[in-house]
Amino acid sequence: MDDLRRRIAATRLPDRETVRDISQGVPLHTMQSLLAYWGTAYDWRKVEARLNALPEFVTTIDGVDIQFIHVRSREPHAMPLILTHGWPGSPLEFIKAIGPLTDPVAFGGRAEDAFDVVIPAIPGYGFSGKPTEPGWNPDRVARAWDVLMKRLGYTQYVSQGGDHGSVISDALARQAPPGLLGIHLNMPATVPADLVDGINSGKPAPSGLSGDERRAYTQLSTFFGRNAAYGAMMVTRPQTLGYALADSPAGLAAWMFEKIAAWTDSDGDPERVLGRDGVLDDITLYWVTNTGASSARFYWENNNNNFSAEAQRTATIKVPVAVTVFPGEIYRAPESWTRQAYPSLYYFHQASRGGHFAAWEQPQLFAEELRAAFRPLRAQLTHQASPPAGR
Repeated sequence: MDDLRRRIAATRLPDRETVRDISQGVPLHTMQSLLAYWGTAYDWRKVEARLNALPEFVTTIDGVDIQFIHVRSREPHAMPLILTHGWPGSPLEFIKAIGPLTDPVAFGGRAEDAFDVVIPAIPGYGFSGKPTEPGWNPDRVARAWDVLMKRLGYTQYVSQGGDHGSVISDALARQAPPGLLGIHLNMPATVPADLVDGINSGKPAPSGLSGDERRAYTQLSTFFGRNAAYGAMMVTRPQTLGYALADSPAGLAAWMFEKIAAWTDSDGDPERVLGRDGVLDDITLYWVTNTGASSARFYWENNNNNFSAEAQRTATIKVPVAVTVFPGEIYRAPESWTRQAYPSLYYFHQASRGGHFAAWEQPQLFAEELRAAFRPLRAQLTHQASPPAGR
């Protein structure tokens, strides 16, 4: 922490942007304010204490240490649930949702909707190990997640994810290991194959689209045309980028803050929804673990269109699929595209609030969505004695 503060104090800032909006990136005044607070008033020990109060464990799977949070519900028939974060998120996204998920009665729900919660850090993220060889792509992570759940004694479970977590949950559903009852996604891959090229090249939306489909087409076309350069850099040159992210707190903060601001349902002011400390908790986790480069490499490993149904091979998924669309997501997946992309879709709902970081932004609403989405699958859940947490 002392070193971090020294580096922040020694930051050499660029000159001010030449526009009055965010079209050139994070404004100078925004970064000056964030860095001033980070370097003088922010207290990492608070989030450290919150993490240390949770049951946390490390296990080695396929040669890499996997760090995870494991919170069992007091309810005897809780459904095992693995939650997967993305970038620029982390397991911290889910902390405030643990209570509503594991103890629904205390948060206005029913005891029979309780979950046991497992929250791992993707290899290369947080306190998990950093792969030293290529190959840790979504399919390999998905296989590791099944090993983790079985190692914890769960013979049946469900999976949830957004961003990378959505891609990993898709991969897990394609693999369909015994005991996977279903998945829930809040960033589904629904774009039809015949629209991908037009979206990527910025062509006007074709005629014949519904209002929801046209909106989604325009949102994604704008995203790929104006806001996706970060992904192209991490897909192609994560190591080159990593030198800046590992050496400069200001560089890391700006790289992450831009997307946190753009992807939250906050009108560009994520501190209004997440709090300034919440934003810096996430950024600081990347700093103290020096995972700027290793997290970016997951993009290089994935190297795929995460919104394309064809690229994600969603049509091959046979396990039950549930989807919640949050209004502040990168794009609002239309129900028509979602049903076409996921033949086994059984639950689709549009939430009233929340964005890309649904559990982080709206933990109560997120928990309510998971309760409703997975309720139909609970009849398949067999109950048996399981070993102590963290085996």
